[in-house]
Amino acid sequence: MSEDLSEILRDWPYEPGQLQVRKIEGSDGKPKLQLRLDMGVLQLELNGRPDGHEPFECESLLEYHQQRAKTEEVQLNEDEVAEMQAEGIQYYHRYLALFQLGDWKAVVRDTKRNLDMFSFVAEHAESEDLVWAVQQFRPYVLMMNTRAKASMALDKDDMGAAITLVEKGITKIEAFLREAGREDSDVEGDEITSLRGWLKELREQKPLTPLEKLNRDMDAAIQGEQYERAARLRDEIRALQEKS
Repeated sequence: MSEDLSEILRDWPYEPGQLQVRKIEGSDGKPKLQLRLDMGVLQLELNGRPDGHEPFECESLLEYHQQRAKTEEVQLNEDEVAEMQAEGIQYYHRYLALFQLGDWKAVVRDTKRNLDMFSFVAEHAESEDLVWAVQQFRPYVLMMNTRAKASMALDKDDMGAAITLVEKGITKIEAFLREAGREDSDVEGDEITSLRGWLKELREQKPLTPLEKLNRDMDAAIQGEQYERAARLRDEIRALQEKS
């Protein structure tokens, strides 16, 4: 069999500026992800470590070090943190591809995995510089985790839950930035700006409750100096509040 990828690349043209992803069944019968890049194709396992390797007979380096920590004191050096960070980038590429496909559950799985890795490094790295080498990416991963969870809620037509999840995501990022002393950073603030913009869109799409509609109409009546109508609406609001 030819090892030349030209036929595959020709049948799947590259579109600059677009993340092109597809799910295929591998020759081993297992599902895999393929990402079309400008110079070729990247293939990832859908489950386990994206490159299919099992370091030290574990699913990942993170799992290996977590097992170590149960029986011995673990202090991660620069090389070990770099290896875990490189592994985390594999999961990053996969959850980006999964996000493109709308596989929200798998995005939550992989983003949570990287968040767990950040926490493990924060607890076991031998210096604060090594901790920040991975923790600096926590706001972005929290944002992607939040978007996936909220998208799952939207797929169930639960706008209220989606809004609550986005609000919680923003709160988590803000808390992390405060604790890290980075709340004034323009770069780290991009994730919060993105989520706030989406939150605004979601709130605008959420249907008003009967009480919200009455309050909106009463405010409009007051602004239009329709005071008798405003008084009637106020009475309706009180009656509705007494029933609830």
